[in-house]
Amino acid sequence: MPQLLRIGPYIIYFWSNESAPLEPIHVHIAEGRAGANATKLWISSTGRVIVANNNSDIPERILRRLIMVIESNSEYITDRWIEQFGEIRYYC
Repeated sequence: MPQLLRIGPYIIYFWSNESAPLEPIHVHIAEGRAGANATKLWISSTGRVIVANNNSDIPERILRRLIMVIESNSEYITDRWIEQFGEIRYYC
């Protein structure tokens, strides 16, 4: 589980084994440590974030702040995705 960023108690990461065929680029957010009920966010080809789900029930105000951080680091995250998986697809 590559951890990409830590913002306060939240970690932003992707799983090492992201299914076959590979899903479009996305990150998970969890408080404390990775878990099955993490929030999932798609990253679009323009670097914008689309909320797939908020399974970890991150409060809306905090989630908006985390999304801003992810969007401002989307190029870094995209580069890490390609390093990890060797290819990339976008949700949109």
